Amino acid sequence: MNMIQVKEFIDTDSVFAEKRANEFLAELSDDQVINICYGSMIKTATSGNAYQRSTILVVYKQNKDKE
Repeated sequence: MNMIQVKEFIDTDSVFAEKRANEFLAELSDDQVINICYGSMIKTATSGNAYQRSTILVVYKQNKDKE
C-alpha cells in the first residue's frame, strides 16, 4: 500500500531548508516524488533587521507493507 506524505523543511538560524530538503530527497527514488513546493517570507527581528525564511514542502509516496 502507498501512502502520500508531506514533509516540511523550514530555514532556521543554523540550517537552510534547501540543505535538509536535498538530503531527504537523496533518500527517495524518482518515482516516489510527487511534487516540491517552495515559498519564502521576510521576517523582522526585534532588532529591526529583516531576513528571509524559506520553506520547502515535499509531497512523496511512501510504501507501507501490510502487516
